[in-house]
Amino acid sequence: MSPKLRQRLLSTSALVGFFVLWEMACVASGVSDLILPRPSQIAHVLYEKLPLLWPHAVQTLNTTLAGFALGVVIGILLGLLIGSSRTAYDVAYPLLVGFSSIPKVAVVPIFVVWFGSGTVPAILTSMVISIFPVVVNVATGLANTEPELEDVLKVLGAKKRDILWNVSLPRALPYLFASLKIAITLAFVGTVLAETVASNKGIGNLMMIASGNFDVPMVFAGLVILAVLGVILYAISSWVELRMTGWAQRKNDLAMG
Repeated sequence: MSPKLRQRLLSTSALVGFFVLWEMACVASGVSDLILPRPSQIAHVLYEKLPLLWPHAVQTLNTTLAGFALGVVIGILLGLLIGSSRTAYDVAYPLLVGFSSIPKVAVVPIFVVWFGSGTVPAILTSMVISIFPVVVNVATGLANTEPELEDVLKVLGAKKRDILWNVSLPRALPYLFASLKIAITLAFVGTVLAETVASNKGIGNLMMIASGNFDVPMVFAGLVILAVLGVILYAISSWVELRMTGWAQRKNDLAMG
């Protein structure tokens, strides 16, 4: 058996074992469904309510991808600016740190006042929560270009723009993809947060309604959908990262990826 297949079997076995233990613990303790539903109940809700859940899942996914894409574009641009200019770093970085420290739940009402309830506040919340990790990692990747290498390239006649596009940016790609895997999970947090406050559609809104009706299995079904979507997008990001930055991966990582 190959190490890659063995690793996948172990991961699958651990995941299945987790749900089996969860089911057995609920049955043995007799815990109420209002406290902790069994995995079998959650699976039943997912199967039975799929026509109801599907439009909300698509809405949340589309909103998250839109906010994530905007956040990545803005984050890369700001990261390039901050990473390549000391003045921009001194001016913009404290502002970014301060803004990222603001709880995003406090930003949602402002977006609602500006743009009304609906999809736009959710997209913007997903966007702003995705920007900071991208900015930090891109700027860090650019800053890690060795000064000695830059000096040698300048002596050989390379301009600052040439060094940025041909050396600094490729070397910053591993940092960028690391930030994308963080940002995509945060983007879901921002979307669901806004959907619970200012939307009439989406998994966040569905979970809020289910919680108000004490339909805890439906709430957990929403959590499962969010987890599955997050894992899928994380896996896609990892696959793209491996294809584009395989040169930066260790052999062990390549064997297990």
